[in-house]
Amino acid sequence: MTASPPKFTTLGCRLNSYESEAMKDMAQSAGLENAVIVNTCAVTAEAVRKSRQEIRRLRRDNPDAQIIVTGCAAQVEPETFAAMGEVDKVIGNTEKMNPATWQGMAADFIGETEKVQVDDIMSVTETAGHLIDGFGTRSRAYVQVQNGCDHRCTFCIIPYGRGNSRSVPAGVVVDQIKRLVDKGFNEVVLTGVDLTSWGADQPMQPKLGDLVMRILKLVPDLPRLRISSIDSIEVDENLMLAIASEPRLMPHLHLSLQHGDDLILKRMARRHLRDDAIRFCEEAKKLRPEMTFGADIIAGFPTETDAHFENSLKLVQECDLTWLHVFPYSKREGTPAAKIPSQVNGNVIKTRAAQLREAGAAQVEKHLAAQLGKTHHILMENPNMGRTEQFTEVTFDAPQEEGAIVTASILDVRGQQLVA
Repeated sequence: MTASPPKFTTLGCRLNSYESEAMKDMAQSAGLENAVIVNTCAVTAEAVRKSRQEIRRLRRDNPDAQIIVTGCAAQVEPETFAAMGEVDKVIGNTEKMNPATWQGMAADFIGETEKVQVDDIMSVTETAGHLIDGFGTRSRAYVQVQNGCDHRCTFCIIPYGRGNSRSVPAGVVVDQIKRLVDKGFNEVVLTGVDLTSWGADQPMQPKLGDLVMRILKLVPDLPRLRISSIDSIEVDENLMLAIASEPRLMPHLHLSLQHGDDLILKRMARRHLRDDAIRFCEEAKKLRPEMTFGADIIAGFPTETDAHFENSLKLVQECDLTWLHVFPYSKREGTPAAKIPSQVNGNVIKTRAAQLREAGAAQVEKHLAAQLGKTHHILMENPNMGRTEQFTEVTFDAPQEEGAIVTASILDVRGQQLVA
């Protein structure tokens, strides 16, 4: 059999994609060959099912390769994947980020190393700042600054896959961003599982806003800094100050809202009420009028009535949300919500999710129409497509330099894209 470099398949979140890039570097450096690595997701029961389905497909397509399964589903349910005949190794979320794991498998992959290498994720107290150069694009790089979560939302299994919250030290983050800027990246995105908890485990307990201000001060050549999903109730004063005063911080925030009804938010064990979400969005818009919001919203959480759902639907307008990530509730064994007796009918969940998506589509249409005639600074992801500061896609008929920031006027709307 001819030796071939390891192949990676990634399911789930942006952080998983980031970690797959880091694993790719470690596996190649270790000399691992003829292996397929599946980085799984556990956010819903459906995500685990898709992970198993993908593993079976990969075995059919790669009959002679060794299949290694990792990620959140492997961390939470190692026995499920170890029992699959298609799987050769199962490694946990801590183990997958350790170069020694890949060196051990490359040195003696077929031999005596244990099939399952999954330790207690709750005992992990540090997160390494792995250095990667973005996801195959020269325009935007992602920097992991935090991992894990200390909260226990009743619908969420992720803390058991990721462990407790832990932060990458600010100095390490700044050094990595300097390195990425030196390599020509014009935008850096800070990413994590519970980003607004960054710093709570560090000396002096700095906040995410402190990190943002430090990056912008110490990396003056960085044109654009973006932050990924945040919990609005945990936003600190310095982050609000950065929103108001730092044009290099992009006016686009993705909010972990989950619902628009106070009773359902309480049953989810969320830490905010609907008025908190509305107040935050109003304040952010007042400080930065061009601010746009994305949001995660769950449809059909157990006990959700039509009236509860209407409050979520109204929240789309009240918070002026643009980019919606709508999740039809999926019962996830191992979570408190799975034990709630009043589960919502599956067809009702689908209908409500469709209504939310329709409301989101209307908001996107309104946002796009409002950009006509405006001038934007557009980061080119490929010669014919880039994104505005608000993360809106823009197409160009004439090719542009990939990775460059192009200043252009918006001429038209084509589907869900602007035309410049």
